[in-house]
Amino acid sequence: MQKLLIKNIHTLHQVRENITTPIRGEAMKEVPVLHNAWLAIEDGIIVDYGNMEEFPGISDWKNLEVIDAENKNVFPCFVDAHTHLVFAGNREQEFVWRLQGMSYQEIAQRGGGILNSAQKLRETAEVELFELAQQRIRLLIKMGTGAIEIKSGYGLNTEAELKMLRIIKKLKEHFHIPIKSTFLGAHAIPSEYKNNKEKYIEIICNDMLPKIADEQLADFIDVFCEDGYFTAEETEYIIEKGIHYGLKGKIHAEQLSHSGGIEIGVKTKCISVDHLEYATDKDIQLLKNSTTIPVILPGAAYFLNLPPAPARQMIDNDLPLAIASDFNPGSSPSANMPMMMSLACVMNRLTPYEAYNAATINAAFAMDTPNVGWIGIGNFANFFITDKSVTPVTFAYHFAHPLIEQVFIMGKSIS
Repeated sequence: MQKLLIKNIHTLHQVRENITTPIRGEAMKEVPVLHNAWLAIEDGIIVDYGNMEEFPGISDWKNLEVIDAENKNVFPCFVDAHTHLVFAGNREQEFVWRLQGMSYQEIAQRGGGILNSAQKLRETAEVELFELAQQRIRLLIKMGTGAIEIKSGYGLNTEAELKMLRIIKKLKEHFHIPIKSTFLGAHAIPSEYKNNKEKYIEIICNDMLPKIADEQLADFIDVFCEDGYFTAEETEYIIEKGIHYGLKGKIHAEQLSHSGGIEIGVKTKCISVDHLEYATDKDIQLLKNSTTIPVILPGAAYFLNLPPAPARQMIDNDLPLAIASDFNPGSSPSANMPMMMSLACVMNRLTPYEAYNAATINAAFAMDTPNVGWIGIGNFANFFITDKSVTPVTFAYHFAHPLIEQVFIMGKSIS
């Protein structure tokens, strides 16, 4: 048994007990802390914590590492509940086109966007894609992320979608952080089926899904519910098929227009609906009466110059808001979660404490991994150490500034 004791912690952040649901509304304004604290880990799991004045002492020094964290703070790692981390190449030219005035849809009509990434991915060997994905995960861990959801959706045929999901499965085996896999075959209509969308939907439901289920390659199913992509009715049909094969639902909803994705997400009891720039008051009321978690992706709204999602109204209506990066090569080429917190504060009018809860504990529930993102007995020991001056406000205030000194994954230092 490998043991780790961190003592004399100036402030231990996000300390909670018996959490079984995400944090809602007014409760998101508070982040519980413990001053002058200690934290005990055994075999990668948090087993105890407390105040140094009540520290029981050390009875067994065998296989024990002790870290003195005087003048240091400890935070649970961020959780990124929406990424497209497996991809080939970049889409820098599209960034230039957007700056010249082209819309997301106009770029797609030029052969850019998702179809551009799909072509590159199909042409790239699995071993190269895996290595690129490993590099990205190592980088985001250094930036403080300790759990991540990864989507397929850049394959858009059976062979390439399975290739992506198998890569994600290998990443799960390779890294000691929770990784969830999402099947997003319904990300766009591949060019070979641009005049026969019904046929492609049939392939998703009757060819891809059975094979994914046989190999147990995915945890979730997702659909891009958007004008020019998949209608609300098509989204519901595909989500229901995924549920039939044992997958939980997620939906890309109301990003570029109001397309009814939130309503379908609530109706099919999806775990989350994501993006939400064009969510309405009616959508917020639907979410209030559901277990579906709203997830905003401020990096994408910023990069595409979209209106910010009505996140302030969501929290004020007692919803359990989450934040994710949407890391991808086209619309949010960053996985920096503190930056996402800052954008959420400035663009969506969240307080830093609300943004921090949204990027940790609520994001953990949005990817169905409730044992990360907060300090609690039995949770994974994924956390990082900073200077004692750092608070949740600091991450939002010093946006993109390197504040993390040391990251621990399953109780082991990786930096």
